[in-house]
Amino acid sequence: MRRRLLCTAALAICALASLIAGAAAPAMAAAVAKPRTSLPQVERQVMCVTCKIPLNVAQSPQADRERAFIQSMIDRGQSEAQVKQSLVGQYGASVLGLPANHGFNAAAYLVPLAAVLALAATLLVLLPRWRRRGRAEEGAPPAPDLSPGDAARLESDLARFD
Repeated sequence: MRRRLLCTAALAICALASLIAGAAAPAMAAAVAKPRTSLPQVERQVMCVTCKIPLNVAQSPQADRERAFIQSMIDRGQSEAQVKQSLVGQYGASVLGLPANHGFNAAAYLVPLAAVLALAATLLVLLPRWRRRGRAEEGAPPAPDLSPGDAARLESDLARFD
């Protein structure tokens, strides 16, 4: 009976320990998986609204105000997406370094992609033709030799230009 009680207690302790470890694991994983937002990380992705250049290279009073605003949001524990959303609310959409990827602004992403695909398709069509033409020219018969009269006339013309 005593042995059975000890086994039951040991099982209960193991179950409790695994329950505690299981509950703590997601919280620890979330803390490890979610890196803290940093000022340089956000600076590379936003623009100075007066200079119209990336914030990480801008040197102006407005750029300093934007950096202070970003740092205050980071100190409050906001994520990168939340910081960007606050910046857009404060300064407008022109603060973002990249255009939105929907609506008309999607053309900024789609046009270069379409140009690259069109170039690749053109090369796929033309390259075999160019290669066939090159092989056909390699197999062409050589030019005929000049007659003795033509050769003499060519030599005299070339001598005149020397």
